[in-house]
Amino acid sequence: MKTKYLILYTVIMAVVSSCSSDKKHHEAERAVSVKTYYPSSSGQGELFFSGMVSAKQTAVVSTKLMGTIERILVRQGDVVKAGQTLVVINSTDVKARQAQAAAMIVEAEAASKDAYRDYQRYQVLREQNSVSDKELESMALRHTSAMARLQVARQGLREVNSMLAYSNIKAPFSGVVTQKMVDEGSIANPGMPLLTIEQSGDLNVTASVPESYVAMVKKGERVNIDIKSLGTTMEGYVSELSPSATATGGQYAMKIAISQQDRAHLRAGMYAGIRISNPQASATASGIMVRKSSIVHRDQLMGVYVAGEDNRAVLHWVRLGSDMGDHVEVLSGLTPKDRVIDGAGKKLYNGQKIIITD
Repeated sequence: MKTKYLILYTVIMAVVSSCSSDKKHHEAERAVSVKTYYPSSSGQGELFFSGMVSAKQTAVVSTKLMGTIERILVRQGDVVKAGQTLVVINSTDVKARQAQAAAMIVEAEAASKDAYRDYQRYQVLREQNSVSDKELESMALRHTSAMARLQVARQGLREVNSMLAYSNIKAPFSGVVTQKMVDEGSIANPGMPLLTIEQSGDLNVTASVPESYVAMVKKGERVNIDIKSLGTTMEGYVSELSPSATATGGQYAMKIAISQQDRAHLRAGMYAGIRISNPQASATASGIMVRKSSIVHRDQLMGVYVAGEDNRAVLHWVRLGSDMGDHVEVLSGLTPKDRVIDGAGKKLYNGQKIIITD
């Protein structure tokens, strides 16, 4: 009897567990009702490009000398002048080679003078028929060889002096130290970056123009520049447009010149939105807009949920641009054909089944 009750209890618990599992699975797959919309254009007749504020001239300072870094005379953010000493590298071994090269010059000069005097004496003796032409010719060759060795010794000293110059690293132009890659006591190797210097005050905005829009951009054309970090807009003009994109994968480099007054408020590395009015511009050439309520924040990342073809929510990570009322511009990660799910407050997850109610 007890065995029968035990078997019956086991069957009942198995049925209950199965029902509970099916219920949980059903709840997990329960579709969420959502409303969707298509992104709008940020404006017809306008081209938009994402750019960056850059220094007109940037130099990565390095050395051809291997040695211990004795002193670093500047810090990150310091303003430097052209020719100012920045880094001092231990040059004891190079100085020893310099002394050796100088001694070789003294030796070569003495040998050259001796050969020249012998040659002059043999010329007098030849005039007196005391030596043969062959002996005079040999003395002339000895003098020429001595002169050549002197030239080699002098060139060796110039080479050593050139290397010694790299023990005192100087600023190639006036600017600001933006990066310091080494510390005192480190070993410097030939070609190893030590400092980065950017030309101070002389800034422009750089961007890349896709191949499909390069024909719409003209050199000298006026543009509007949005600096999102400063919340400001300024004007500029296209100062340079690369004629080739061979090495940039179909992207044509463009530079925007700005006024001296506007440069004073900028820093190299700031992101900039570049807008160029053009009647031929299509909606896809401009940035697209989504509602701020659709933006999902995940730490430092931002995204929007899009309705997939299989009626599931798909999370797209995006890069945002300028704010326009209750909308925000999407620079990348979204196309005008994507159906954006309205409202980021809903508890969605990537791949969740949805029911579109609009």
